[in-house]
Amino acid sequence: MERKIISHRIGSILDDISRLSNALYAMDTTDIQRYPDNYEVLSTDAALRAEKIACRLRHLIYSSTTIRKGDYLTSAGIVHGIEVVYEDGVLEVTLPGLLPKRKQRQNTEFLLDPFYFSLEQYAKEHPMPRFSDCVVCFTQVYDQCLPTRRIRDYDNLEEKQLLDVLSTFVMADDTGLLCDAYNHRCAGRKGLYQNQCHGKKAVSRLAC
Repeated sequence: MERKIISHRIGSILDDISRLSNALYAMDTTDIQRYPDNYEVLSTDAALRAEKIACRLRHLIYSSTTIRKGDYLTSAGIVHGIEVVYEDGVLEVTLPGLLPKRKQRQNTEFLLDPFYFSLEQYAKEHPMPRFSDCVVCFTQVYDQCLPTRRIRDYDNLEEKQLLDVLSTFVMADDTGLLCDAYNHRCAGRKGLYQNQCHGKKAVSRLAC
C-alpha cells in the first residue's frame, strides 16, 4: 500500500480518536443522576466510535503489514478475554460484556472476528463436539453495581450471527428442528456474556 494512502487512513483514524475523546469528556461532565438518558446516548456513541476505530486499525494492519488476519485476531480474542471450554458434554464460551447490536455492521465485526478465530484455535488444540441436536443458552451477566436500566431487550442483541459462528464448529445445523435457544439474565460482580451449547438439555453455567 502506498505511503500516501496509509497516511490518509491514519489521519482519518486520528479524527475519529479526537471525536471519541470529546465524547468521553462529555460523559465525564454529564450528571448521570439528573440526565441518565443523555449519559446513555453519550456512552453508546463513545463505545461505537471505539469499535469503529478498532476495526479500521485492524483493516489497516491487514493491508499494510505482513501480519496475517488469523494471527492478529487470535491475539485479539485473548485481549477480549474470550474463553472456550468443553467439559462434561458442555461447550462453554465466555465473551466480553460488550455485545453486538443488531444492524451495526462494524459493531458486529468487532466481536465476531475474534470469536471465530478463538473457536478455530481451540478446535486445533482440543477435541470439539459435533452436536446433532442441542440447546444453546445465552446467559447475560450484568454488573450488579450498575443500574438496572442498562439491561437491554433480547431482541436488540445480535445473537443470530454468534449462533452462526458457533454452529460452524459444533452443530450439524442451527435450524429450529435441531437447536433450541434460550435467554437468561442474572447479576454478577462484572459484566460477562456467556454462550453455551449442550447435546441434550438446557444448562446455565455462569462464569462470574
